[in-house]
Amino acid sequence: MAQVQPSDALGVEPTSLPQEQERQRAPDRTARGVLDRTELRKTPGFWRRSWRRFRRNRVAVVSLGILAIIVLFVLSASLVSRYVTGFTPHENHLPDKLTPPLTNGYILGSDGNGRDILTRLAYGGRVSLRIAVLATLSTLAIGGTMGLISGYFGGLIDAVIMRSVDVVLSIPSLPLLILVATLYSPGPTGLALVLAIVSWPGIARIVRGEVLSLRGREYVEAARVVGATPARVLARHILPNVVPILVVYASLAVPVLILVEAGLSFLGLGVQVPTPSWGNMLDEAQRFYRTNWINVFIPGAMIYVTTLALYLVGSGLRDAFDPRLGD
Repeated sequence: MAQVQPSDALGVEPTSLPQEQERQRAPDRTARGVLDRTELRKTPGFWRRSWRRFRRNRVAVVSLGILAIIVLFVLSASLVSRYVTGFTPHENHLPDKLTPPLTNGYILGSDGNGRDILTRLAYGGRVSLRIAVLATLSTLAIGGTMGLISGYFGGLIDAVIMRSVDVVLSIPSLPLLILVATLYSPGPTGLALVLAIVSWPGIARIVRGEVLSLRGREYVEAARVVGATPARVLARHILPNVVPILVVYASLAVPVLILVEAGLSFLGLGVQVPTPSWGNMLDEAQRFYRTNWINVFIPGAMIYVTTLALYLVGSGLRDAFDPRLGD
């Protein structure tokens, strides 16, 4: 006699209990997956988290505000000349030489040739910052590219590039800069390129080390497996992870290059007069420092405040980009 199942007696089709439980859990898993993706989209990304950390650093934020004022001042040099002082940066008034500040229309006084210091300070800052920024961008372009190629491809290419880095690092930079400035007397753009040529090995080594740690990551291997070209892997998967390092390096390199330019111009080997820069303004003012110390103080203070603000902003960016710091 056949055994009757309870489900047969009730007229219900027999069903496996685990399958029924699986069907009940499936909608829950789908809803949970949608919820997780929604919450993930609301999570702030790397740049937003970094900006939050940077805003909490009040010293860096204040420094950024001071730096913005200085940049606005030098970019408005033509407006300062036309509407504030009424003098051009090359305009000489020998009877008014070494005029004290706030005298005869000279807000910050005049130099040894009777030129308005405030006007030359604005135009000189434009030249000094242009040299530093252009040299930094050129350094990042040369050194960053070399570091990416060297770290990603390795082998013979890595060996050749790194030996080139060793050769450039073995050459003393200051005597080389003095030699180049003596032989060719480069203008602001040429001086920036010369500074970049002697400065790129440092960032090349930094970028190479970072790329070496990134090229073995799972997402890079996955990109290679699906057929991505080396250029696409570098541009889409490795370079975005190197950008924070480049930003921090740039913020710390610009003040160094401002000081290098000022030193060369002070020695008479950088920007040549009558083109103003903060360095050659110091060179001209040091002849009269016993009687007009303010002429030395003003460009020196601008160099000091600008480099200090840049260093503090760079330090804040370094801390903000550090992934080991939490929110």
